[in-house]
Amino acid sequence: MSNPTPIQLIIIVCAVEIFSMLGSATFPALLPTFIETWSMSKTEAGWVTGFYYAGYLVAVPFLVSLTDRISPRLILTVCMILTAFSTLGFALLVDGFWSATVFRVIGGIGLAGTYMPGLKLLNDHLEHLGPGSDHSRSVAFYTSSFGIGTALSYFMAGEIAAVHDWQRVFLIASGGPVTALVMIYTLLPRRDPRPHKAPDTHVLDFRPVLRCRAAMGYVFAYTVHNFELFAFRSWVVTFLFFAASTHPGQTMLLSATAIAALVNLLGLPASVLGNEMARRIGRHRAITIIMFSSAALACILGFNADAPFWVVMILVMLYGVTITGESSSVTAGVVSVAPHGYRGATMAVHSCIGFVGSFAGPLLFGVMLDLTSPAGIGGDTVASWGWAFTFSGAVVALGPLALAVLREDKAR
Repeated sequence: MSNPTPIQLIIIVCAVEIFSMLGSATFPALLPTFIETWSMSKTEAGWVTGFYYAGYLVAVPFLVSLTDRISPRLILTVCMILTAFSTLGFALLVDGFWSATVFRVIGGIGLAGTYMPGLKLLNDHLEHLGPGSDHSRSVAFYTSSFGIGTALSYFMAGEIAAVHDWQRVFLIASGGPVTALVMIYTLLPRRDPRPHKAPDTHVLDFRPVLRCRAAMGYVFAYTVHNFELFAFRSWVVTFLFFAASTHPGQTMLLSATAIAALVNLLGLPASVLGNEMARRIGRHRAITIIMFSSAALACILGFNADAPFWVVMILVMLYGVTITGESSSVTAGVVSVAPHGYRGATMAVHSCIGFVGSFAGPLLFGVMLDLTSPAGIGGDTVASWGWAFTFSGAVVALGPLALAVLREDKAR
């Protein structure tokens, strides 16, 4: 496709992101299986889950800031191959805690070179077609595609694992990034625009970004958002299994992985509507309302694990909506206030510091489960789940405070 329209560009890049994510949730979707098979504690499970985001954290400063200097397509290509390798390697070579950790780290590095570089590629093309236009809606759709890909990953993992072993799940999922790579080179324009001159600073010189108060406010809000989001995505299937176990003989309306997939699909309208809300009432105000609502629901959800399962399902879905509701507004916000010529570097800082939360969330959630359990075996009581979710809610409530403290008059 030589000259796609802006709408076609958005659809193509979002589809690329969705396919690249098909292996992203296979591990948390099958976490109960791995905990039992490898005899892991909840803290160990949190480590394996979190190391995916540690790999992301290590690689993202260099890979994303590099998009200010070279075409994001090249970075996407290399890291899409790396993503496929990590998923395939998990299927063929992993047999326990340490080998799982290695391939989770590789997968995280692959994510670092696909998620934000994909957004940078989309923004570069849209800026070329419509200089100075508001691209916040395209950011909303792109960030939502992350959730759609995660939802499909959960759903595929659950459905395939019901028929085959977990190795087959990863084997099939490895085809997702391969498909994404084919789409990049057959559907996108062959030449990528350069919307601005490459900065003359070092690729890892982030001082212009760190000095921008408005950008850093969004960065810290993104950090606590990721803490809550990835703690939830990593532990939701295990939580649903526990909730179902509190009522022996009770029939689950849907499988735990199908519910997790549905919750992630709800992230698309939630993120888009959250962005529309931000356009109407102001970005800071919308983010504050949504984050405080999410914190309140977190304090309710865990302590109601023994409620009728249909109640738990509703609470999980409502919580999932509030978790993702401010996602696109936060990312659109940091892009809008990025220093001129440093959009890639700003997105690198946004991702690097933000994904500290992605690493810490699953890990500290698991630690809280173990610490608050009388037997020291996390997740065996309603109270332990209640305190773990409450802790997550307390962390996300810090987001609006960061926005308020670091706000500048020009920030929206």
